[in-house]
Amino acid sequence: MIHRLLLTSMTLFSLATCQTQNAAKTETATNVTQNEVQTNTQTTTMTQPKKGEPEMSTGLPPDQEALDTAKKEQQQASTDKAGVIYLKEGENKFLKEYDMNVTFKRLVEDSRCPKGVQCVWAGNATAEIELMGTYTRPVTLKISTTDNASKGYYTTQEFNGYAISLVEVTPETTSAKGFNALKGSYKIALKFEKGNPVDSKTQRGGTTSK
Repeated sequence: MIHRLLLTSMTLFSLATCQTQNAAKTETATNVTQNEVQTNTQTTTMTQPKKGEPEMSTGLPPDQEALDTAKKEQQQASTDKAGVIYLKEGENKFLKEYDMNVTFKRLVEDSRCPKGVQCVWAGNATAEIELMGTYTRPVTLKISTTDNASKGYYTTQEFNGYAISLVEVTPETTSAKGFNALKGSYKIALKFEKGNPVDSKTQRGGTTSK
């Protein structure tokens, strides 16, 4: 009789233990499933754009215009190291490497052939710049995109031991926008070279400001 009672008690205890373990396993599995669902929900929420925001496209090639702009800026940066300085109309820069201050005062002429138009003559653009060395008075020079001594056009001027050339003028005029429309928005590139190169087209000196 006692043996039967003991067997019955052990059987009941085993059943209770199994039920407890099964309940624990079920609760653990439920928690894991809930965590996975919550994680997936958060991921979906993060990847979906907010209402009113544009959706991010995937697999599209980068914008070509942006690439061209970045490439041009890199080329400009590398050109600056080669002695070419870019100035906006009205901009002033102190060039430490040349011990001088340079100001692009204005573009006084732009008779270049408009973009997209066929012309008999290429035309000319002339920039007025003011230069001042560490120990010199300000000097105003006019540098052009073409050489024509009879008209006073010189592509290179000399100042303080440097030959300064006008190598670029932007933007180009068009049939819709001429010189007057572009005034104030011009940008030039000046190239500085050490020494006085032997060139009959190079004008020495300029207008000295008091």
